[in-house]
Amino acid sequence: MTVHAPIDWQATKARLNAKGWASLGQLLDNDQRYALRAKYDDDDDYRSTITMRRHGFGDGEYRYFAYPLPEPIAALRAHLYSPLAGIANEWSARLDNDLRYPPTHAEFKAQCQAAGQTRPTPLILKYETGDYNRLHQDLYGDILFPLQVVILLSDPQTDFEGGEFVLTEQRPRAQSRAEVVPLKAGEAVVFCVNERPVVGARGDYRVKMRHGVSEVRRGERFALGLIFHDAA
Repeated sequence: MTVHAPIDWQATKARLNAKGWASLGQLLDNDQRYALRAKYDDDDDYRSTITMRRHGFGDGEYRYFAYPLPEPIAALRAHLYSPLAGIANEWSARLDNDLRYPPTHAEFKAQCQAAGQTRPTPLILKYETGDYNRLHQDLYGDILFPLQVVILLSDPQTDFEGGEFVLTEQRPRAQSRAEVVPLKAGEAVVFCVNERPVVGARGDYRVKMRHGVSEVRRGERFALGLIFHDAA
C-alpha cells in the first residue's frame, strides 16, 4: 500500500463535520492505478458485475471484488477504517444510534458476518463516453458504516472529460445543495454514506447525503470504491 503523505486526521474530521466529505490526498501511485485498471477484465477477481442501465442506476458498469481482496485494496480498507471508526462513533452518538464501531476492520467485518452480511463491497466502476451514475446511497444491510472512500484511477487531464464526482446534501425544510468534488489521479475522497449530524440551534440534526457521477463527455473513467460494511 502507498500513502504519499500522512493524512491529517484532525483536519479530515473537521472537514467531514463541516461538509460531509474530505480529500485524503493521493493514496495510489501510477503503477497501482494502472495495475487495478488492468485487472478489470480478470473475472476471477470479482463476485458480480452490474450494468447500471439494466437497474436504472445510470449508464456504465461496476464490478464487486470477491474475497480475498487483492492488494492494495485489502490494506487500504484496513488502514483507513481505524481512524474513521473514531469519527463514525462520534457521529453515531450524536445521532442517538446505539451501534458502535470496533477499532479494527477485522472486528467490524466479524460484526457484519454475524448479521448475515458476508459479501464484499469494494468495487471498480467503469464509465465510457456518455455514461453517468445517478445520485444514490450504498446501503447493503442493517449494519452500515457511515463513511466510504472513492479513489480516482484515471487521469482527468488525459483520460477523460466530465465525469465529476457529485455530492448532494438534504437538510430539513431546505432545498438540496449539490457540490462537485474535484479529484486528481490517485486521489481519494472520504464522504458520508447516508446521514450525518449537523449542529443546529437546538442541538444536532440529521442531514442526508447522496453521491453520483456526472456524464463523461469524452474518454474512459475508472474509480475504486472502498465500502467498509459488507453486503447481505
